[in-house]
Amino acid sequence: MKPISLFCLFSIFISSAQTLLVPDRVFDGTELHENWVVLVENNRITYTGNLNGLKKPSNTTEVYLDGTTLLPGIIEGHSHILLHPYNETEWNDQVLKESPVERAIRASVHVKKSLMAGITTMRDLGAEGAGYTDVYVKKTVDDGIIIGPRLLVAGPAIVATGAYGPKGFHDGVTVPLGAEAASGVDQCIETVRRQMGNGADLIKIYADYRWTPGADSQPTFLQEEIDAMVATAKSAGKYVVAHAGTVEGMKRAIAGGVETIEHGDGGTLEIFKSMKEKGIGFCPTLAAGDAITQYRGWNKATDPEPERIQQKRKSFKAALESGVQIVFGGDVGVFPHGENYREMELMVEYGMKPIDVLKSATSGNAKMFHLDQLGKLEKGFLADIIAIKGNPVKDIKNMKNVSFVMKDGVIYKK
Repeated sequence: MKPISLFCLFSIFISSAQTLLVPDRVFDGTELHENWVVLVENNRITYTGNLNGLKKPSNTTEVYLDGTTLLPGIIEGHSHILLHPYNETEWNDQVLKESPVERAIRASVHVKKSLMAGITTMRDLGAEGAGYTDVYVKKTVDDGIIIGPRLLVAGPAIVATGAYGPKGFHDGVTVPLGAEAASGVDQCIETVRRQMGNGADLIKIYADYRWTPGADSQPTFLQEEIDAMVATAKSAGKYVVAHAGTVEGMKRAIAGGVETIEHGDGGTLEIFKSMKEKGIGFCPTLAAGDAITQYRGWNKATDPEPERIQQKRKSFKAALESGVQIVFGGDVGVFPHGENYREMELMVEYGMKPIDVLKSATSGNAKMFHLDQLGKLEKGFLADIIAIKGNPVKDIKNMKNVSFVMKDGVIYKK
């Protein structure tokens, strides 16, 4: 018989108890309520509402969270657990010089920081040259070896042959790529099947990219290649997301039936309306562009906004006007893990209402990612619950003040 670790004993103890959470207010994934409480039994929510309407079970532990707002655990839509900020180490050097072992160890730190920041579920959209390391990090979280959010992992992203990096070497030098290359319908189908067989929960493709360093992005895969990859994933009960920033790249991804489009810098009102009509989500990754522009010398406090930031504001405004579902996801890893709140702050700064940002990061992402037991504080849902000091509906900057984290009924921060 295997020995039970102290962590496991702690988890078992917490998950078998009845816990009544008593904050100042509750955001249930849709609306904000004053003077509500939430009861958790084992790993499920069994009551949300006014305390007067609750018949409290015996032996219930009461946790008073004065001055806080209770929310569903945040669902991060675009992360890279195997990357760390580019102003620490450039992307090329992370791919070429950091071993998968080092990157896995870093990732174990990254996922813990994410959980402590209130992220209880996250999509990892590409291992960036580390193969299927994200699949194994997910396994170690699921097995209780390390702590972190639930992970939905893409493994290696899929790129068109010749369209990804690292680049800049002469043609006699072969270097590891940050994603897996494929060309032609048959090879694209084979690659999707191999990735799913190796543990990918979803497939990420690059619908456009720059063919040479410093060049503008151009479409990569042909329409029939995208169509084939989406059909292959769907036939296995999985789905495809697309990196796309050009109008043509986004059009091909939309026509192919991807479920979300990432970045979308060149998106127009027409493009976003087309996405809304087809139920495709838009993940703008505002924080990544903001961080990279600062790494390249932009001083936000004193300098005028560069063209890249102005374009991002323009495309995000068009997305809001179109009514397309906005997917919360900042491309964290480009900037420090645990600072996921940066994306929320920019979403508000660029024109989104704080309560809509919170919906996007909870119930909205849960629906988009097919997580039907997450994203709401509602009877029967899994007990992924966080507390924020202050009221983030009034000031989204309060989202950095996470004082309590429960995932699957287990308290990790109190």
